[in-house]
Amino acid sequence: MTHSPPTRRRILQTGAAGLALGLSGLPHRARAQEEAVALQLSWLHSVQFAGSYIALQNGWWREAGLEVSLLQGGPNAPVEPPVVAGTALVGISAADYAAAAVAQGAPFRIIGVAMQKNPFAIASLPGNPVETPADLPGKSIGMAIANTPVLQALCKLNDVDFDAIRIVPTQYSAQPLIAAEVDCLLCWETDLPVAMAIQGIEARTMLMADHGYALHSQTYIATEDSLAHRREALVALMAGEARGWEACRADSDAAAELTVALFPDAGLDLPTQKLQARRQLPLMFSELTETHGFGWWSDEAVEANIRTLSLLGREVTPALWDRSILEAVHAG
Repeated sequence: MTHSPPTRRRILQTGAAGLALGLSGLPHRARAQEEAVALQLSWLHSVQFAGSYIALQNGWWREAGLEVSLLQGGPNAPVEPPVVAGTALVGISAADYAAAAVAQGAPFRIIGVAMQKNPFAIASLPGNPVETPADLPGKSIGMAIANTPVLQALCKLNDVDFDAIRIVPTQYSAQPLIAAEVDCLLCWETDLPVAMAIQGIEARTMLMADHGYALHSQTYIATEDSLAHRREALVALMAGEARGWEACRADSDAAAELTVALFPDAGLDLPTQKLQARRQLPLMFSELTETHGFGWWSDEAVEANIRTLSLLGREVTPALWDRSILEAVHAG
């Protein structure tokens, strides 16, 4: 299914009117012929979810018979419970979170993969770069202790001595690297390196996905019950997401402008949002999505994810991934 991308003017033309189209926490009245559904975001509002904002702003879900509410995530708003409870039809999660929930009995399936490459990266400075995993032994790395299994998995995948790396527990900030308190940071490609760039500080980033760390991120999850009984709504929701993200790719600056305009109280900085969008999109689109469409994945990618999840202590089968909704979305 393909659609012509909107122009910058069309994305922005309705301005604040988009806030009345069902954004989280705002009242609205669904038309009788529209089905009210919610999409649970994985974090606070930002350009990370720009494709959803574009779909909502342009009324593309309404055209398909859905009245969509975007529920903001955050540190105190986990994705999985609203999906299990049926409060949200779909949630944006990640393969490791979905696997953990399934291990506890949640009836989830991954129905779409927004990020074809995992955003985890090792950030360093040009004078002391980490360009491959082999550069890590002897280095100090700032990171959250909770992410130790992530670093261990990267080392295992690349035959690197994990014990030769000094872990320094840090807050999620670029400051320890800037102040030379650590040699590198474990972070997302789309946040701390962006913050450094905005400050005029060049950072080198080694994307872990380029070195075997295969873990689907920004995945769309739904329950088995929804797959069985609400398939049309799932197809319509994912079709809107696909259309929104293609529009974002066509003009990411306009998508960033829309995001900032919709959430004036979120403390979003427009230059940061623009740069984040530019760095996020290459993680989302690939030769695979060019061939099959937004959100697609291959059987080989599933096998690689299963290997990485095993290193993280999560045992799953290919049944965790269900491509039937995307097959319907991209059938045309």
